[in-house]
Amino acid sequence: MAAEAENVVDLLLAQHEEIRRLASTVEKNHGQVRKDAFDRLRELLAVHETAEEQIVHPFARRAIGDGSSIVDERLREEHDAKGVLSELEKMDPESADFHETFAGFHKDLEAHASHEEKEEFPRIAREATPEQMRGMAKAVRAAEAVAPTHPHQGVESPTKNFAVGPMASVTDRVRDAIERMRG
Repeated sequence: MAAEAENVVDLLLAQHEEIRRLASTVEKNHGQVRKDAFDRLRELLAVHETAEEQIVHPFARRAIGDGSSIVDERLREEHDAKGVLSELEKMDPESADFHETFAGFHKDLEAHASHEEKEEFPRIAREATPEQMRGMAKAVRAAEAVAPTHPHQGVESPTKNFAVGPMASVTDRVRDAIERMRG
């Protein structure tokens, strides 16, 4: 799909599929393959959730009936996931603790994605105009380009993302560059 014709729901669904693929790769592999897949998963989740928190959830809150209760539940899930993801970052990916914690995280991650796909995305698609859908996709892409690349628990609102996100993003991206340089 051409970027100018892309809509936000299709973009998010494609990202959910990539998240699922990476999570399965982490669970089924070891060594550098697991580490690389986890690092990519962590980064994708961080930027994906930030963009949803800044762009998608505020639209859902305003545009769909009972949007606030749906969004509040997704934000609770995202908050919890960021905490577990932060714990996983500190673990040895080859340890039994990592494997056990990741298995629970993967299950919760799948449930979260499923909730969005069933409760939020179809209703956004019904309520938004094609122009809004394309505009949100562009806004999501822009938000992801400057979002933090590591989880920051407690930063689940647009206001907190705009206040904390830029400095967290710079810090995360410098951290990532240093890690890449170390090998």
